Amino acid sequence: MSDPLKKYNEIPIGGTVIASEVKQPETGSWRLGFKPEVDLSKCVNCLLCWINCPDSAVLIDDTDFKGFDYTYCKGCELCAETCPTDAIQMIAEEKPVDEYGRKKA
Repeated sequence: MSDPLKKYNEIPIGGTVIASEVKQPETGSWRLGFKPEVDLSKCVNCLLCWINCPDSAVLIDDTDFKGFDYTYCKGCELCAETCPTDAIQMIAEEKPVDEYGRKKA
């Protein structure tokens, strides 16, 4: 027979997650063949890519777009879909880019 339900004040207090103590999951290994590449000459720093990235893989420096962190980017394409200037394109995983996914001149 199962235990009867406890009253709210009989349930033990739960835990708290403190952001500074939690390691961000490295989801970059989840990519299925495509990664974002940015052409900075087209970027207008609207930061829509940063706002919409579910993995915090878009890097910014104050209010300027810096690039991508492929350790966390899983290639979901949201950054490319939300970019109003088409500065971000999804490219084959094998194509070389610089450290931050910036298009080579």
